[in-house]
Amino acid sequence: MKREEAGWQGKRFKRLGLGGTFDLLHRGHEYVLRLAFQLAEKVVLGLSTDGLASEIKRREITPYQERRRRLEVFLKREGLAGRAEIVSISSRLGTAVEDPEMDAVLVSHENLSRASMINEERKRRGLKPVEIVSFEKVLAENGKPISAARIRTGEIDRRGVILRRVKAGEGS
Repeated sequence: MKREEAGWQGKRFKRLGLGGTFDLLHRGHEYVLRLAFQLAEKVVLGLSTDGLASEIKRREITPYQERRRRLEVFLKREGLAGRAEIVSISSRLGTAVEDPEMDAVLVSHENLSRASMINEERKRRGLKPVEIVSFEKVLAENGKPISAARIRTGEIDRRGVILRRVKAGEGS
């Protein structure tokens, strides 16, 4: 069956997984979300539970329901809500290890090893491996990645604009 016949509308993948904390939704998040929907007809967004988020980030995190609401508002504004499925994840491997329909995952270059772990677990469970697609993080004006941690400290805004200079050894 051709992809167009299956309703793919020219998308490379049918069902793609993208996990994240999505704390303080910023320009970097918006970039990767748009990329996910360019690549796939349906995007499963694995949103970290509060427990997983605090375990990973080890800093203040916006509560799950607020992070989910912000994601939903963004998806609706972009006209993508109907192609998104938001699921809570309490493990770094998310639902990609158990979803037989998932055919790809989108990860940052820093998380390529995590994607390999997903495929190892899928194989163990008798599922076919997913294709791994990686992306570079969006950089702020100073060439460092935009991050919620940097936004929280007041170093940058959500667009990556420098608000204050940090001293050596300070910040992320």
